[in-house]
Amino acid sequence: MKDVIIGVDAGTSVIKSVAFDLTGKQIAAHARPNSYEITQDTGAEQDMARTWADTAATLIGLAESVPDLASRTAALAVTGQGDGTWLIDKGGNPVAPAWLWLDARSAAIVDEFRAGPADIRRFEITATGLSACQQAAHLMWMDRHAPEMLAQSATAMHCKDWLYFNLTGERVTDPSEGCFTFGDFRDRTYSDEVIAALGLRKYRHLLPPMVEGTEQTAPLTDAAAKATGLIAGTPVVLGYIDAICTALGAGLYERDTTPGCTIIGSTGMHMRLVRNAHDVVLNKERNGYTMAMPVPGIYAQMQSNMAATLNIDWLLGWASQLLATQNVERSPNDLIPLLDDWIAQAKPAALLFQPYISEAGERGPFIDGNARAGFIGLSTRHGFGDLVRAVFEGLAFAARDCYGGMGELPEEIRLTGGAARSKPLRTIFGSVLAANIRTCARQEAGAAGVAMMAAVAIGQYDSMDDCAAQWVVPLLGDIEAPDRPLAAIYNKTYPAYIAARHALRPVWKTMADRQAGTS
Repeated sequence: MKDVIIGVDAGTSVIKSVAFDLTGKQIAAHARPNSYEITQDTGAEQDMARTWADTAATLIGLAESVPDLASRTAALAVTGQGDGTWLIDKGGNPVAPAWLWLDARSAAIVDEFRAGPADIRRFEITATGLSACQQAAHLMWMDRHAPEMLAQSATAMHCKDWLYFNLTGERVTDPSEGCFTFGDFRDRTYSDEVIAALGLRKYRHLLPPMVEGTEQTAPLTDAAAKATGLIAGTPVVLGYIDAICTALGAGLYERDTTPGCTIIGSTGMHMRLVRNAHDVVLNKERNGYTMAMPVPGIYAQMQSNMAATLNIDWLLGWASQLLATQNVERSPNDLIPLLDDWIAQAKPAALLFQPYISEAGERGPFIDGNARAGFIGLSTRHGFGDLVRAVFEGLAFAARDCYGGMGELPEEIRLTGGAARSKPLRTIFGSVLAANIRTCARQEAGAAGVAMMAAVAIGQYDSMDDCAAQWVVPLLGDIEAPDRPLAAIYNKTYPAYIAARHALRPVWKTMADRQAGTS
């Protein structure tokens, strides 16, 4: 009996394979850590062969928890970290390590391009701001500095495309990821005008065809079956980018409502649902993302912070290292249970924190590869708890900044990601955004979202509306209203947060220029 759908979510730091029954109930999950390297020139690279091997290993591990998994699997669907550049040659072999969304090598080229007239038309067609994390920017850098890499390449992919290629032998991508950099969001196709504006016409052949995962599957190859322990011929679905799949699994899409959705992961994604192309907002700053959803005519408009939980990881890593100097061994993960207590002990808005900890700077709602994190207002009376609370508040202020770049703040926001399990974090977010908060009980929203695509593709549901009604709506938590007194404090503080980031931009530029001159 084919009663299992497997969703694979290959994130930046963790790869997960999750088994669901046909009604959306999670059966089991298996995960393996994913790793990447930061290079001296602000690059961020990942071993492509290892990523595939680790993904296959998660499927083998999943079978240890699900009896007869191979014979029961009705479909396998894959999503993964977005942006980035994964180059392969004619034989299907990696040309170089993958460039991840964290890679900032092309920041100067992006600044140069965005200052010119070609970016205006490019933005009108894509409805997406160009930033250093995107494949277009990476290809522009490679064309200028490493043309030999592109000369060896036959296909430019993203993470999930690479995994799908290893599973099926198909060189394709999806409309969400294919369009936001190179396409026309209105008709979900590549735009030759955009490709030409970017100066990449000679590399048009590297872009693979786009396929709609809710309508098309490909069979698992014999080689992939051997590597994963599944049965050759099993239908495989190429999902949309992980942000879209996570939003789908967390409740962004419903038949009649238009909530916001915030994903607090390594990066922070803030989305609003758009029910037709005419309602997409093209802001004056020419930033943000517009991505197709796996529903005809429906889009997610989003702003994305380069770093969300990466800020928390940095703070806990620093604390762990400090304890180690006193022979107290505590990993960053060991310190996570203490976060809520630290926050509770600190006063709200005692400090301001700009959460731009990524070496790639920031991309939403402003694009600045030089942006860097910092605390404002420190004095001798502040303790570690104040730093922790300020980091959480900084993430919430950044979210409000992003939603403001897309119009009015949503009345309700669906919150997901590991950090959303924190009650203080939910209270801070709801109060900063003056919005009701609901969380999805799903632990693996990204894997669930891509599995939902597979459920529609194999005909288990007639539409995504029907699938969401069973897979998502029953798992949404109760409404958590904002804390009104706390909201009043944050509402008075927020203008200072915005003023600080405007004032700091020339400082970031000066520091970046100095570091470039001494590197």
